[in-house]
Amino acid sequence: MPASPSLACAILARNVAAHIGDSVRSCLFADRVVVFDTESEDETVPNARAAGAEVVATPFVNFSQARNFALTRLDTDWVFFVDADERVTPELAAEVRQVIGREDGSDGWWTPRFNYIVGHVMRGGGWYPDYQLRLLRRTHASYDPTREVHEIAILQGGSDRLHEHLIHYNYDSWAQFHAKQRRYTDFEAKTLFGEGVRAHPRHLVTRPLQAFWRRFVTWRGYRDGLHGLRLSLIMARYEQLKYWWLLQMGRNKQTRPRA
Repeated sequence: MPASPSLACAILARNVAAHIGDSVRSCLFADRVVVFDTESEDETVPNARAAGAEVVATPFVNFSQARNFALTRLDTDWVFFVDADERVTPELAAEVRQVIGREDGSDGWWTPRFNYIVGHVMRGGGWYPDYQLRLLRRTHASYDPTREVHEIAILQGGSDRLHEHLIHYNYDSWAQFHAKQRRYTDFEAKTLFGEGVRAHPRHLVTRPLQAFWRRFVTWRGYRDGLHGLRLSLIMARYEQLKYWWLLQMGRNKQTRPRA
């Protein structure tokens, strides 16, 4: 009887001491749990080891590069990427073990996520079901190195969807939410500018209106009530900021927005 395929959970980490222990413990169903640490200055590394993980010091250029580094350093048949602020439920762990034993030709599996934003589990607005391509046949997958954030896995073969969920504790406070959205907006503006996209003054009105409609109506942000309305308005404001920065970059012929 052939041996079961081997599986590693890979966790990219930097200064996530408060989260890393619970994340590692949720991954102990795998044959290996490896934390790829990028120069943490807090207790991330000792906490990860105490919870049962191996730790590998990892150079960091961008998230795509870090995930490619993890794929080259591991030797298992499959890799399940889990973020430090995510948890694998027992139901998801069982499903992962089940699907990697199949011989159906899938090189990757998408998993849905429950996103907790400032204490509220989201049901709409683009934050649910929030499928992530995280379970990869290691030798048949790589990441597009040109993507600095929102990295994209490239598979040699097909993919399928899991039914069970990751739990994602992604924003504990509004301050944390705004700080991350500002960074994302910066990255997205630079990326669009580098791709030759230019803004027009009308985009300062049309793009945020489109973003609000998409999140609150098309993606059913109304399912989250006032919380969903607030988030849809905030995201519309960041869409406006992105196009304001694009407009300024076009006028100043610079490659980075002015904060």
